[in-house]
Amino acid sequence: MDEHRGHDTVSAAAERIEKQKQLEEPQRKSQQRIQEREKELQDLRQAVDSLTHSARATVEDSERIFTELIHSMKKRCSEVKKLIRDQEKAAVSQIESHLKQLEEEIAELRRRDAELAQLSHTEDHIHFLQSFQSVCTPPGPGDLPRVTVNPQVSFEAVRKQVSGLKEQLEDVCKGELVKISQTVKEVHILEPRTREDFLQLKEVHILEPRTREDFLQLEEVHILGPKTRADFLQYSCPLTLDPNTAHRYLCLSEGNRKVTHVGQIQSYRDHPERFDIWPQVLCREGLSGRCYWEAEWGGGVHIAVSYKEISRKGGGDDCALGRYNKSWSLFCSPYIYCFRHNNERTELPAPPSSRIGVYLDHRAGTLSFYNVSDTMTLLHRVQTIFTKPLYLGFRFYSGSVKLCDLG
Repeated sequence: MDEHRGHDTVSAAAERIEKQKQLEEPQRKSQQRIQEREKELQDLRQAVDSLTHSARATVEDSERIFTELIHSMKKRCSEVKKLIRDQEKAAVSQIESHLKQLEEEIAELRRRDAELAQLSHTEDHIHFLQSFQSVCTPPGPGDLPRVTVNPQVSFEAVRKQVSGLKEQLEDVCKGELVKISQTVKEVHILEPRTREDFLQLKEVHILEPRTREDFLQLEEVHILGPKTRADFLQYSCPLTLDPNTAHRYLCLSEGNRKVTHVGQIQSYRDHPERFDIWPQVLCREGLSGRCYWEAEWGGGVHIAVSYKEISRKGGGDDCALGRYNKSWSLFCSPYIYCFRHNNERTELPAPPSSRIGVYLDHRAGTLSFYNVSDTMTLLHRVQTIFTKPLYLGFRFYSGSVKLCDLG
């Protein structure tokens, strides 16, 4: 019995030694894992501290920058108000000086008229003859020249320009805020390792189909239309700008196929179809059936279609492409796209392209705007009922537009 017990003790000791050796590797891996996790813990704490410090500094910098921006806008506002007040003061001063001279001239004319009336009733023939020459002498060259008074004088055009500046700034700010938001969302302490991790960290927006392929998957089967750019080009139509509609700040060139906002008055003759407040121009051709055209743009411009009945005179919404309820407009700028109809706007989450394609199916009541590059990307599609021919037009903040030759 004792002999067996000693044998068992030796066997257990030998097995312990063997198992002890086998334990060294898991223990080494465990210690290595602990070290890795402790380093990861330290790195995470440092990353959190760094992120917190960076966030605080960025918030402070952002607040400072926005404060400077607000101060700058207030300064520009003060400058514009001073310009208006100075012009008002100069104009009123000129008018008051003219009014004073007019009042003096009227008083003199009334005095002379009274003398003439008195002389005409005198019964003293000698006095009549002696006074006749002096009283009947015509007024001297010092009389004021006649002036033409504009009864509609106002700063309405200035108000429209300031309103346009506001819209441009809002578009720029919204476009930049989208970029800032995307940049902020890319700040992660933990980098995604798998696709599932990435999708948990990425906010996915599906606002509307982005590409023509997406659109065709959603389009109703009974609405048939062109699918490729080659298909669209089959419906291309030649268009020319109508000089009789062009605002005087717009310069037409290249055979009336390019328009540039020059900000200087052009020598256009008066015409009832000319826009006098909004810097806009229409094309000559009325569009019906299926039509496709492309335009290259730069600056800030509305690419629109409208009924011909759009008002031409004044600064009301009934005169402005995208505000008039029978017009449909895509606003393009380097920062943002937005669609306008009846003075309602819809922002479009797509990177701007310098070439826009527009497809009209008048009978089907569809109007589609596309980014045109190597591929065609749908920006916005309108479904409505068109009852009259449509006219292509452009409304400007700045820049130029050229109608592309698709022949």
